[in-house]
Amino acid sequence: MKHTITSTWAIIKREALRFVSQRGRFIASLVRPLVWLIVFAAGFRAALGLSITPPYETYITYEVYIVPGLCGMVQLFNGMQSSLSLVYDREMGSMRLLLTSPIPRWWLLFSKLLAGTLVSIIQVYCFLTLAAIAGITFPVYGYLLALPVLLLNGLMLGALGLFLSATIKQLENFAGVMNFVIFPMFFLSTALYPLWKMAEASVLLRDICAWNPFSHAVEMLRFALYGQFNSLTFVVVLLSLAVFFLASVLGYDPVRSGLARKAK
Repeated sequence: MKHTITSTWAIIKREALRFVSQRGRFIASLVRPLVWLIVFAAGFRAALGLSITPPYETYITYEVYIVPGLCGMVQLFNGMQSSLSLVYDREMGSMRLLLTSPIPRWWLLFSKLLAGTLVSIIQVYCFLTLAAIAGITFPVYGYLLALPVLLLNGLMLGALGLFLSATIKQLENFAGVMNFVIFPMFFLSTALYPLWKMAEASVLLRDICAWNPFSHAVEMLRFALYGQFNSLTFVVVLLSLAVFFLASVLGYDPVRSGLARKAK
């Protein structure tokens, strides 16, 4: 138990130091959603003609509506970037040595997920702070209730990135696949517009958005920021986390992936 806790702390510390040293990564994590919030919000609102009420008791602006979706964007990009570092570590050899250590493989991968998720939570709260300065606020209790939701969402999105990193052998290929996953997953979700608005354009696209795990992650956060709990979104995100993480553990099996052989 002592060794597993020590390994977890070491991985979290390494991820934190890497994040601190990469200032551009932190700035990009804030600029990206701010651009969507400031520049694109007005255009989307005018084009879509949104009048949003559920799950809220009163009318809210479109800017308030998309903030949870942009928080999900922050965690989605961070989950992929954190997994990108795993591909780099695997090519450099450090990941091979880590996975052949006596500590359980699933625990090491979970520690990596946890470290990346904690970094993404910091990024999200920094973004929410900037949004509050711009006048886009939520109930105080909503910020507190959002914490466990952000933890679960970050683990789920990080596990997806972890699974992708296990299936891709070369660093240059991961960047292309990452973009192929991020943008469809983001745009085909409820991050920017509700399902009922998507249904007006295409029932098929509405159904895709409804089955998208990212949509459920965004909706769970959207409800949490207003002190509400959606059991359906919670179950979908939890099951998605279990599936992605199990697939990641199998993908990083030294016997299946050949890491053990390469490490010798």
